[in-house]
Amino acid sequence: MDEHLRWQQRQLMEKSAVALEKNGFSTVLFNHRDEAVPFLLSCAAEAESVGFGGSMTLSELDLSGRLAALGKRTLVHGLPELSAEERRVIMQQQQNCDLFFTSTNALTLNGQLVNIDATGNRVGAMLFGPKRVVVVAGANKIAVDLDSALARVKNVAAPANARRLGFATPCSKSGLCSDCDSPQRICRITTILDRCPRATEMLVCLINQSLGY
Repeated sequence: MDEHLRWQQRQLMEKSAVALEKNGFSTVLFNHRDEAVPFLLSCAAEAESVGFGGSMTLSELDLSGRLAALGKRTLVHGLPELSAEERRVIMQQQQNCDLFFTSTNALTLNGQLVNIDATGNRVGAMLFGPKRVVVVAGANKIAVDLDSALARVKNVAAPANARRLGFATPCSKSGLCSDCDSPQRICRITTILDRCPRATEMLVCLINQSLGY
């Protein structure tokens, strides 16, 4: 990545981190994923059960595989061999795990976390249940304000995810949101965390790279 772009993204990360801290979130910043991964693995040192929200960012870091290799009980509902009922059971277990790893679809310079879900298991676990939540996001997820964050989710993250998952939504064909009525629509639940939920310990880890959608 160009050094000037990295500098610009670092400025945005630092501004976001200040706002996130003001809003009650703990934050940590890294310049590269290779620096972040050991820290993220250490976050699970005392956890017996570790849940994972559906996230390309986490997949790129292979946190579930790394932790499984260390003997941790990992709760991953996206494995292709699982039945629908097995997926549902794991999603329910994620709501009460020791540690829940997830990403966020967007975050603002005002320190807000913005997410849109289809099922709600991911955002549900972010809000309440797990003993600790760690949100991992690349600098590409940062948006200037709430309107920009929502636009990013609908016109960047959602179309890419719909196409990745094989859903025949209008956005998976056009690349843009049309606020559709498709039965396969994945934009069903929108959450905006203006402040850290009062009963949830939440850490936001920002990495100065492009990760996920």
